[in-house]
Amino acid sequence: MDDRQTSRSSPTLSFFPLSGIEDVTKNMYLYEYGDEILIVDCGLGFADETMLGVDLLLPDISYLLQTKKKIVGMVLTHGHEDHIGALPFILPQLPQIPVFATPLTAAFSNEKLKEFRINQKVQTVNFNGGDISLGSFRVSFIRVTHSVPDTANLLIKTPAGTVYHGSDFKFDLTPADKKPTEYHRIAQAGREGVLALVSDCLGAERLGFSRSELPLQQNFENAMRDCRGKVILTTYSSNISRLNQAIAAASHLGRKVCFVGRSLVKAKLVAKKLGLLQMADDLEVPIDRLRKFKDYQLLLIVAGSQGQENSALTRIATDEHREVTLGPQDLVIISSDIIPGNEVLVHSMIDEIAKKGSKVIYRDISDQFHVSGHGTQGDLMLMMSLVNARYVIPISGTYRQMASYKRLAETVGYPASQVILTENGQEIMLGKAAWSKGRKIEVRNVYVDEISGEEVESFVLRDRERLAKEGVVMVLAEVNSATGDLVSTPEVVVKGFIPKDSEALTGFVQKGVRDTLSMHKKKIRNWVYVRRMIEETVGRIIDKELHRRPLILPVLIEV
Repeated sequence: MDDRQTSRSSPTLSFFPLSGIEDVTKNMYLYEYGDEILIVDCGLGFADETMLGVDLLLPDISYLLQTKKKIVGMVLTHGHEDHIGALPFILPQLPQIPVFATPLTAAFSNEKLKEFRINQKVQTVNFNGGDISLGSFRVSFIRVTHSVPDTANLLIKTPAGTVYHGSDFKFDLTPADKKPTEYHRIAQAGREGVLALVSDCLGAERLGFSRSELPLQQNFENAMRDCRGKVILTTYSSNISRLNQAIAAASHLGRKVCFVGRSLVKAKLVAKKLGLLQMADDLEVPIDRLRKFKDYQLLLIVAGSQGQENSALTRIATDEHREVTLGPQDLVIISSDIIPGNEVLVHSMIDEIAKKGSKVIYRDISDQFHVSGHGTQGDLMLMMSLVNARYVIPISGTYRQMASYKRLAETVGYPASQVILTENGQEIMLGKAAWSKGRKIEVRNVYVDEISGEEVESFVLRDRERLAKEGVVMVLAEVNSATGDLVSTPEVVVKGFIPKDSEALTGFVQKGVRDTLSMHKKKIRNWVYVRRMIEETVGRIIDKELHRRPLILPVLIEV
């Protein structure tokens, strides 16, 4: 029997992704049972170079703001920005709901909320015995290995069935923090029966099992031993295990450690408070004491692995940092993958480092200093086998990665009808006998200016793109309000055109304004209408003469 049906059965558990499908970031998923909604994760994305004046992308929560269903709570899987970064922007818009996470995830989230002066706390739960009940949902947190400690997969139980939410994970048999995946709990869930496995699929195109984190410490130590200058290491600030490995390598070689960059300093303090960062007090050097040490005595752990414009590493690379400079003896290690959308920023930063004569090592030229936190084909197939769910649903990947995951599932033995490839805004109704598509809502990117925290409307972004590509033409005209006649020759201001085109354009535009006002004298009091007519006329002229479509701004001065 084909598992893909169209009839609605009751009771039904629904999986409803708001974002995170065909996208590596902005993870936010809903589970619905009856009139109750459980939210999983609240992540953000990063703007690329085409999104002018935009810093962040948020999930579209219009559905949550309009629904009459009850939001019973939110649970967070781990402390990466693409899973918790949108909390300060989204929580204030929702009703006061309980939010739960494991200790480090909760601590990172609460620091973020505190920074934005939001008076709400994420509550802490533990892996064993830390089950929580939210309405009809009972949620268990299962420890898995990933590139940030305290990462959890979720076992979500409802009267209609159980879902294993396998957000970001890998199976590392020798994790750096010596806290392995709770395989026995995953297998137990599989024995008890799971309706659907919702799984990370980012590594679905990569063969074999994922690499362990363990060898990185020795690789760091070897690189530091060979470097005659200072070593600068950058990674995600949340990757506490990676920080511990770098610190241990520095300690073995007698190098002092300095943390540079606000996000890293905050992460260090949070991890130290929770006992997750192992570092002797006398090993750390504050940034204002760096000059007391020789370069070969130092390891600098620096924020800015994604080439962010004002990050510590970018400022160091461009000679804009007050305390740290680069020289020919120095080594920079970028111990991270590039988040999609940040490629241009990272490569530009690498070029700036190279200009200083410093050696820079990054993922494209060496895989010795970073391993992915996402499982590859072997990990993903093992997870499918352990959970043994009726349906599998890939998330947190591009469509090609989702398609690759589907082929893996078929290799494990799943019929194609039980592998569900979905899209953002599409409800998937998970019946025990069959699954079906439910409602389809429109979801969009929400663009945010990080400094102001304000949303940037899509039409503003379109105007910015048009300004950048096509230029702007401003027309200033003094008009007699009684007769509709021009008082003087219209002034034309052109930006973004080569001088030759600007000169040729002025005469055409002036004539177009005169002709438009002459044709619409009777409506001269309707300034909105007249401005629109001038905009359309001038636009047609420029398109005809120069094949350009600039932003046109008519300014009429009533005399």
